[in-house]
Amino acid sequence: MGLIYQQVIRPLAFRRDPETVHENVVAALSLLGRLPPACRLLEWWNALPASARRPVRCAGLEFPNRVGLAAGFDKNAHCWTAGAALGFGHVEIGTVTRHAQPGNSKPRLFRFPAEEAVLNRMGFNNEGAEAVARRLAGQPARGRRRIPLGINLGKSKIAPLDQAVEDYLGSFALLADHADYIAINVSSPNTPDLRKLQEHDRLVELLGALQQANAEREARAIGGRRPIFLKIAPDLTWPQIDDILQILHDLHLDGIIATNTTLARPGPFAQVTEAGGLSGKPLCRRSTEIINYIARATSGRLPIIGVGGIHDEASAGEKLDAGATLVQVYSGWIYRGPFFAAELARALAYR
Repeated sequence: MGLIYQQVIRPLAFRRDPETVHENVVAALSLLGRLPPACRLLEWWNALPASARRPVRCAGLEFPNRVGLAAGFDKNAHCWTAGAALGFGHVEIGTVTRHAQPGNSKPRLFRFPAEEAVLNRMGFNNEGAEAVARRLAGQPARGRRRIPLGINLGKSKIAPLDQAVEDYLGSFALLADHADYIAINVSSPNTPDLRKLQEHDRLVELLGALQQANAEREARAIGGRRPIFLKIAPDLTWPQIDDILQILHDLHLDGIIATNTTLARPGPFAQVTEAGGLSGKPLCRRSTEIINYIARATSGRLPIIGVGGIHDEASAGEKLDAGATLVQVYSGWIYRGPFFAAELARALAYR
């Protein structure tokens, strides 16, 4: 299937506008997700061998395999229910913001097939936390899902930095009931000033408020706390990462997602003038270096979800060897085909 995709389907798809193709694929997978018999059949086809079915524990959750779909693909919870059918062990939807927003102007998504890379400046285009919460309310709930669901939260563009905490708390209140875990996105390069939330004082205030809201949920028995992961940028310096790790330790956060897209323009991208975050193969080495650094700095005690440039078994294995417990793919999925996650999951099952 992978060979057919790369030689026949992908060349045809790549003749069309990237965002149009994305929307069509989301619609097709949304339809698949509404056909449980078809999903179960595909899930059986893509299942791990019986000898390899060892659930992975991470942040108190159980994952059927190590490979997840990164945030950015299913922004509005339209098609994540088809994830298990494609071989994913979890799906992270979003990024979702408190207020609906159209994102940046088009064109805002660009492919670079020779480098197996993608550049985007989408700008958190999504329907908003209320709409996504309503959709999730009509989908399989926690405890009745085939795979865990993460919800990635970001700052609304209209919310100034001094109102960012309230903005994230509003999304958290609406969506936490529906999430198996929450990812806090302060690292996208496509929302003005968002990365400033990685600075010490702002990050302490934001994560402290979210952990307090999480604790209050548990104390009031209104659904219990949710594991919270922080998603960081690959463009941070080592001292900045050290500072973030200390904050996560002090606030008892559950884990970290390393990494988001990069503003760097390595090698052949030096002459690329399009703004936005770069993902895919060019990000692979840097994200792995950061995973390795975090694992060593925390003596392996902080759960890490590794994402960035995974394009085959070797690059996924490097993330695990560096210290990640789980991995996520997105750009590699675009280039390798619909069952890339299933292929990776089988390859990684005995690690």
